[in-house]
Amino acid sequence: MQVWPGQAYPLGATYDGAGTNFAVFSEAADRIELCLLHDDGSETAIELRETDAFVRHAYLPGIMPGQRYGFRVHGPYAPERGQRCNSAKLLLDPYARAISGAIDWGEEVYGYHFGSPDKRNDLDSAPRTMTSVVVNPYFDWGDDRPPRTEYHHTVLYEAHVKGLTMRHPALPDELRGTYAALAHPAIIEHLTELGVTALELMPVHQFVNDHRLVDMGLNNYWGYNTIGFFAPHNAYASWGDRGQQVLEFKSAVRALHEAGIEVILDVVYNHTAEGNHLGPTLSFRGLDNASYYRLTEDPRYYMDTTGTGNSLLMRSPHVLQLIMDSLRYWVTEMHVDGFRFDLAATLARQFHEVDRLSSFFDLVQQDPVVSQVKLIAEPWDVGEGGYQVGNFPPLWTEWNGKYRDTVRDMWRGEPQTLAEFASRLTGSSDLYQDDGRRPLASINFVTCHDGFTMHDLVSYNDKHNEANGEDNRDGESHNRSWNCGAEGESDDPEILELRARQMRNFIATLMLSQGVPMLSHGDEFARTQGGNNNAYCQDGELAWVPWPEDGGDLLEFTRAMVWLRRDHPVFRRRRFFHGRPVQGTHDELSDIAWFTPAGEEMTQHDWNSTQARALSVFLNGNAISEPGPRGERISDDSFLLMFNASAKTTEFVVPVNHGRQWQVVVDTSRPEGVPSGTGAKVPAGDRLTLVDRSMVVLQRPA
Repeated sequence: MQVWPGQAYPLGATYDGAGTNFAVFSEAADRIELCLLHDDGSETAIELRETDAFVRHAYLPGIMPGQRYGFRVHGPYAPERGQRCNSAKLLLDPYARAISGAIDWGEEVYGYHFGSPDKRNDLDSAPRTMTSVVVNPYFDWGDDRPPRTEYHHTVLYEAHVKGLTMRHPALPDELRGTYAALAHPAIIEHLTELGVTALELMPVHQFVNDHRLVDMGLNNYWGYNTIGFFAPHNAYASWGDRGQQVLEFKSAVRALHEAGIEVILDVVYNHTAEGNHLGPTLSFRGLDNASYYRLTEDPRYYMDTTGTGNSLLMRSPHVLQLIMDSLRYWVTEMHVDGFRFDLAATLARQFHEVDRLSSFFDLVQQDPVVSQVKLIAEPWDVGEGGYQVGNFPPLWTEWNGKYRDTVRDMWRGEPQTLAEFASRLTGSSDLYQDDGRRPLASINFVTCHDGFTMHDLVSYNDKHNEANGEDNRDGESHNRSWNCGAEGESDDPEILELRARQMRNFIATLMLSQGVPMLSHGDEFARTQGGNNNAYCQDGELAWVPWPEDGGDLLEFTRAMVWLRRDHPVFRRRRFFHGRPVQGTHDELSDIAWFTPAGEEMTQHDWNSTQARALSVFLNGNAISEPGPRGERISDDSFLLMFNASAKTTEFVVPVNHGRQWQVVVDTSRPEGVPSGTGAKVPAGDRLTLVDRSMVVLQRPA
């Protein structure tokens, strides 16, 4: 076999049509072997002799896409010094564009013996581990263009590739649970009819099913256990894992783009699947443990701000290069439109504390590719000072956990929530305005993959995670949920009606709040997980979306609320409210006004009242301060939102000075929620009776 010197960049395996260049970084290695794996179980080892700045490389003519390979690293094994090289372990390429197979868990994939953690293990891991794959980078994208939907037009839909598609009756069995299923007309039709503009996919980077879960008969269903930051997860491919997963993922992106739907990836750059000091040796640990991971003062152990056993070393230039190269790859080669960063506070931990000006944020800010796509932070981790909602740099948007908590508390009747509810409803200026960000920095959500579904939020007071095998100890215990009078499933018609009303309240509040709304897949059907609020290991019908033959009233209501939002710019403002008349609009009314149920403007006493559970808010469509894309003035209808989160029926008076005639367009006390045809006309000064825990929206033409 011919071996040419090759190039140190790009890292990974790069096929050029005639052969493949291999390049891998390791400062710890004495020497590295590239192992070409054959289908009969044999391998051909080639030493990478050329070295530039700790990158070993070679070019192999004739090596084609589909070739499986791995690395064996010869170097020091001294855990007490943070060194864990072991040539008996076949290692994945950190830059592998595709990964084949799955781990067959056994002692062979660990660097130590189970009975003696301090004793080096020289068992060959090749028969039991995954392998890297050379891929063909060429793909016919046709006239694919990124939708580039602006945030104020964005409706996010968080979904799991398998969970969303596995039970859809219109999909062929061989496509269910795959990337190809995302491109199926039945899935795309549902998303477009719902008004979704961006599909936020739970992790699709190659991940590992944990040894512990496999032994329990479970799986790492959610996928927050990455081992390949460039490789689409191979189990979601319908027709092979020798590079076919790359083509299938690209095809899905192309189809979604044709429908005007962006693709956003939930990415996990804060840790890897190798776990703590007792975890397996799969890639980074064996290549250069101390360069990739945050080690403690005793370098045998790992710092863990993620709850998963390890954290990547965010001040290492090689880790930063890996992350930035990965992000650029997914944008430029896979055509994705943005990223949601799991436990993003960990990415900001350059040293110990969360640092807004860490190197990672500096790199993203100046990167000409990554800085131009949607960047969404999950702004917390489990480390000290890890709750950082409102503290990310101006380029970023954030999952707003305070929005979730406040809206849940409001509708279950918690005291003293009116003032904070008003802030969350209007874009959380207390969190974002001081650093120059806009309401669109707030990604609003009531439910997501982590926690109760919408149905379970109104059906359970307590988590029921027994199926996870941890005696119900896992998962959040404080869910801000309310079961409406009975724990779990019920046949009481009054309880069922209240639960349905509460779900409509949540959907309506979410869609009519300033910021960017995010739905969790299946909530439009009121899907349940049986009270399991931590279904990370439930790869089955408990977590898969059950597609009903008829979506029912909640689906129709959700569609109506999404389209009401899309049709009216007053619900998706790009600037915060001023709380006063807007100059140049020829309207003496304030752009927003708050009222008690009696129709009187709210006073400080009203805001501070412990018992207050109801209020109205006037949104002036004639006082939108931001201009249109060509500098034109934006004008819209005005709306009056009436919230009754109390446990009793309450009379609301329509304010007398904010419009003479209104029309009911939303009433969550009705099963359909939205009046068919023309809603009731309501004159100023009239009284409306809102049943307990309900919401009414009135509209006044511009």
